[in-house]
This record gives sequence, C-alpha cells and structure tokens, in this order.
Amino acid sequence: MIITGSTFPGEVPPHPPGTVLLASLDVEWSKNYRIRNGSKPFCFSVTWLALAAARETVMTEATRFWHVSAYIEQEEERGELVAAANAALAAAIGQADLAAGHQLCSDLAVLAASAEEPLPAIAAATTAWRRRREPADGTPAFLDTRYDAGHLLAGPSRRLVDVCTELQLDVTQPELRGTSMTALHRRWLDRGVTEAREKITVLNLRHSLSTALVAARAAGLARWKPVLNVNRLLAAGLGSELGYTAAPAFTALLGEPGAA
Repeated sequence: MIITGSTFPGEVPPHPPGTVLLASLDVEWSKNYRIRNGSKPFCFSVTWLALAAARETVMTEATRFWHVSAYIEQEEERGELVAAANAALAAAIGQADLAAGHQLCSDLAVLAASAEEPLPAIAAATTAWRRRREPADGTPAFLDTRYDAGHLLAGPSRRLVDVCTELQLDVTQPELRGTSMTALHRRWLDRGVTEAREKITVLNLRHSLSTALVAARAAGLARWKPVLNVNRLLAAGLGSELGYTAAPAFTALLGEPGAA
C-alpha cells in the first residue's frame, strides 16, 4: 500500500494551542450495487485544518493544511487500507474538534463492509454521524456537507462539486475527462501506470480538502473572498509529492496567482 502526505494514518498534525482542529475524510471505491457489499474501497484521504477559535479564519491559497493519503497496490491490501482508515478515524475522533465528510455515511459503510473484522473507530464514527444533531457527548462534532450545509445554499443540488461552486470554491477536476474512475484504477492495478493512480489521489484529496473548507464555512469557522481556487491550495500543500501536479492538465488549473 502506498501512503503519502504530511502525516501518517493515526497521527495528528502539530497545531497551535487554542485552535479548532478539523479533520475531513473521503474514500474512493469501485462501485458494484448488484451484489451485497460489492463496493470495494481502494483509496482514502484525510485532510486537517487548524482554525481560529474566536473568529472566522480567512482562507487563502496559502492556507496550510495537513493530509494523508493511502492507495492499494494490489487487491489483497484492501484489509490494510481499511485498517489505515480506521487509524485515521481514531485520530480524528480522539483529537479533532470537528470531523467532516460528504455523504460520510456511505464512505463509512463501504469501509465497514470491507473490514476483515469490526473496527472500533469506524463503528464509533458511524454512531457519531447518526447522532451528529444530538447534544455533544464528548466526541467531536460531526458535520456532513451533503446534509448539514443547506443554510448556506440556494440551489437544489447537494453534489459536492455543485455545493463548492455555489460557495465560490473553484474545484475544477479534469482527471476523469475521457475516462472513468474504474478505468484509471484498473490502469494502475493491471499496468502500474503511476499517473493513473496519482490522478485519482489528487481527485480524492481535492474532495477531502474541499469538504473540509465547506464544513469550516458551514460551522462559521472560515470564510474566503471572492473565489478560492482549491487547486492552488493543493499545489501549494502537495509540492512535488505527486508528479501529476506538474502535468499540464493540472498546472492549467492554477492560472495566475490571485486570479479569480
């Protein structure tokens, strides 16, 4: 299994005392709804933001975030991937002030169904998601950006890309033009095409980072103006970690610094 990022699963990033720590999870899986538990996870990421507690943090393209990403190299590593996701969730439950996802219940259900044995952090996160609108019980608050950001939105769609567009987050994602997630994933597993894996990794990180931003906005912890280019945030945070971020298809998303 390939793990990249500025943290490892189970680690909590260093952050200034007194800040609000937000963790956001996103999982990619091969979808098969024809058989029970047919959908199989192959990649996940967690991004972390440290936000001011007493005021809204103004998010810019230079805002720091921490991240971890895991991706299987072969199908037999799926149990290892789920265990890593469980460790990441344990860190979020234990240390984050706010945990987020977009339709998080689906990500958690796919992880749980693929676990070789029941894993406590995945189960605890599932329970906390179901009870997220009840009074706090000592676990971090959970916010699902598909269901809990409606007070910010005028449009009917709750797809992540549409939510982000309405909130003036530029999340342009070229990775699936002319192909599909399944095709890219098979290209990686069958032929070892690194760029195929890195495209999905960047797509997945864009999902978890933009979810974190929407959650921070929905919780009244962050704002930006006028348009925040999430790809510039990714480029700054990832650096040279993934070769795909130097490819023309990605660098074309960055434009001129400061451009809307």
